[in-house]
Amino acid sequence: MTAQAAPEASQTKQTLTVHLQNIPLLAGVDAKSLGEMAVSLQFRTVERGSYAVQKGDTGEHLLFVLTGRLQAVDLTEDGREVGLNFLIPGDYFGELSIIDGLPRSASVVASENSLIALLPRAPALALIYHNPLVSERMFKRMASSIRSAASYRTILGIPSAFQRVFALLNQFAKTAPGGLVVIEKLPTQQEIAIMVNTSRETVSRAIQILLQKGVVEKDLRRLIVRQPDELSKAVNQEISPID
Repeated sequence: MTAQAAPEASQTKQTLTVHLQNIPLLAGVDAKSLGEMAVSLQFRTVERGSYAVQKGDTGEHLLFVLTGRLQAVDLTEDGREVGLNFLIPGDYFGELSIIDGLPRSASVVASENSLIALLPRAPALALIYHNPLVSERMFKRMASSIRSAASYRTILGIPSAFQRVFALLNQFAKTAPGGLVVIEKLPTQQEIAIMVNTSRETVSRAIQILLQKGVVEKDLRRLIVRQPDELSKAVNQEISPID
């Protein structure tokens, strides 16, 4: 049995290594480093609505999203929950606590049933410090996160709840191949409400305004922005509902 077990273990490790290479942070990392990393990985399922990590917890792992969808959330001084960025398969989180050893700076909750991989701090630090490519990608991700956080703060400073919704949608809008402007994998109305500090009903009304005006069009889990200029204008000058 021992002779048969070794090839099976080797095959499992090889398969896992191949999957790790599909994670953008790890693309191009040598097979030896990925193999060493694979040995240390742990796996955990997170049910929808459950926390993967909580703010203030000790950060002992770098975490990778394998399946599902999660969202980083924080609390305001008066205890209100504010949604931050979303995490999809291929993303990672928890790097700040790995680097500085301090508690988690935000919570991460599952928007749907998810599978995550956990890499303990020691091998995570080895991965970061011994692979310049990983370090560069992590630095760029941190810079992007800082810029995004500044943008969210600006949105939250807009007095009108409708305009905050318009601003967030405008930020989500991206130009797809062929020139079509779309919002892929549109967050739920409740998730948007948390992100812009308003009610789900207000989000629903704001999106309905855009639909009635022909600014956006629904297409399954995405929005097609038919009038990008009008959406941008709505951020600064609230458009009124159609009676």
